[in-house]
Amino acid sequence: MRIRGDQFWSWADPNLHHRRHDETLANGTCIDVQVRLSRTGATQLFFGVYAVSGAALHEEAFDARPGESMTRALAWGVARARAIASGTLTMAGVAGVPAPRLRAYMR
Repeated sequence: MRIRGDQFWSWADPNLHHRRHDETLANGTCIDVQVRLSRTGATQLFFGVYAVSGAALHEEAFDARPGESMTRALAWGVARARAIASGTLTMAGVAGVPAPRLRAYMR
């Protein structure tokens, strides 16, 4: 069971249709990536990285991914979540990977 952080609860809106990707990595860490269209048509993205215990290790939410379709935003979010979960991406980011447009949460 995942223990959601504030980022998820701030982003969550059960009235909006969304697409989701859940994955458990080899080390037991889970990623949850969700993408949706806002009421105004903006592509929005959330992803979380969760420990085996379910605790939130890292969550990011984006109110807009300008110029990205839901499919492209979902793929980007999956890649970023995997990189964070595996430790290959530092929280400061790397060249070519935009920083969160809205907010980031990390324990």
